[in-house]
Amino acid sequence: MPNPPFLIVGLGNPGNEYAQTRHNFGFRVVDEIISLSSASSVNVRIQAEAWKGRLSGGPEMYILKPQTFMNLSGEAVAPFMRSKKLDADSLIVVHDDLDIPFGEIRVSRNASSGGHNGVQSIIDSLGTKDFTRVRLGIGRPPENVLADAFVLQRFKGEEEEKLPGIVYKTIAEIVKIFSR
Repeated sequence: MPNPPFLIVGLGNPGNEYAQTRHNFGFRVVDEIISLSSASSVNVRIQAEAWKGRLSGGPEMYILKPQTFMNLSGEAVAPFMRSKKLDADSLIVVHDDLDIPFGEIRVSRNASSGGHNGVQSIIDSLGTKDFTRVRLGIGRPPENVLADAFVLQRFKGEEEEKLPGIVYKTIAEIVKIFSR
């Protein structure tokens, strides 16, 4: 029996005003995965954009960009997983993380949300935290800048220049997850 497909979910906020912000780092990664995998669009009846494809001859995968706004991401992820009969074991959530220095990538499994509201929404909607998270470091906000405001800012010039390399390193980490 073939392995079920993976589901890669990039977290972010819909709309052009959020497109280049720190909070949309997960969307940036899945946009590149969509491009590299020549994924084809999948029609869904939930607030999300979805694709199906493969990376480098790897396993079949779905790619999902919830369009519910970050803090309600679980409202798109859980119904999609039910409709495709996927379990949490196949879920990989890619998201920004304030507690990791800019440019660092950390992979965790069965971890708490760490205060990330999008991840907490997924945990609450699925009733489990037993899935893989690919956490993308955006660093801490400068003094006198609230975290909520910081995540909605665009990356600065030098940071923006480094993003393509970070995105490709993230995709390499995701490919490693496929072989576990």
